[in-house]
Amino acid sequence: MPTEIERKFLVNADKWAVVDKDTHSIEQGYIMNTVKKTVRVRTYDDKGFITIKGKTKGITRPEFEYEIPLQDAKYLLSNFCNATIKKLLHKVNYRNNTWEVDEFLGANKGLLLAEIELDTADQTFYSPEWLNEEVSHDKRYYNAYLVRHPFTSWK
Repeated sequence: MPTEIERKFLVNADKWAVVDKDTHSIEQGYIMNTVKKTVRVRTYDDKGFITIKGKTKGITRPEFEYEIPLQDAKYLLSNFCNATIKKLLHKVNYRNNTWEVDEFLGANKGLLLAEIELDTADQTFYSPEWLNEEVSHDKRYYNAYLVRHPFTSWK
């Protein structure tokens, strides 16, 4: 079964500003969002995706992601999601690991979150100098939470 093992960190904006990065545009929304399961729709540049995630246990959860036609993703975002998140996703390779940094736009503007996907929950990795505190277990930093409770309303 496909599994997501992910750790999240806040990002130091000043140190991050000078990092070379590969940038992509994302809009995503949630068709279903409960403690036990999440169904997300996403546009990623000129592609569409639907993702089904199971209940999180620690930093691990089952995840199934499938590419769908871009027009279908846009339709689902417009007609099946109450709200969406817009962000720039920056990919950075650092010491043999790929980091993804979300630069949130709109109501979540100002939030920078770094994520690293791991093969095991106890896998060691090197932390870039632009990382701040870990927020892996803080639900406020989950995208599914931010779509309903924007960062600018509680920061």
